Amino acid sequence: MARTHRLHTTTWLPLPRDEVFPFFADAENLAAITPPELAFEIVTPTPIDMRPGALIEYRLGLFGVRFGWRTEITAWEPPYRFVDQQIEGPYRRWHHTHTFVEAAGPDGEPGTQMDDVVRWELPLWPLGEVAYPAVRAQLARIFGYRQRRIRELLIG
Repeated sequence: MARTHRLHTTTWLPLPRDEVFPFFADAENLAAITPPELAFEIVTPTPIDMRPGALIEYRLGLFGVRFGWRTEITAWEPPYRFVDQQIEGPYRRWHHTHTFVEAAGPDGEPGTQMDDVVRWELPLWPLGEVAYPAVRAQLARIFGYRQRRIRELLIG
């Protein structure tokens, strides 16, 4: 049985949830928050109707290897949460929950807390687990970049 790993990041933005969620409702914005070296591109014709059952195909590269990734939106509950799940791609399992909660920031200022929780499994278990430290570090770097870019794009 493959081992399930978990990544959780939190980003707080000094904006109301109704201004934050629409940025994520536009799948084209995913390219803007993905590190450039991943050469991310959406293959599915845009605009994409975000809803349960929506399928989105991407192409990206890692360490010089190009690959496809296909996800399905399995939950769509604007402006509170949505879930995308890998159908085809580099992981054995990828389940990404995005939640948006109105919350006070560190100084009590109103805003939105955005949480990303990814549950993922590596392919080729148990051999694939050898790559776990490198994959975990890469995902932490990608999601760190994502947090910085979201803040830059939404609040400047």
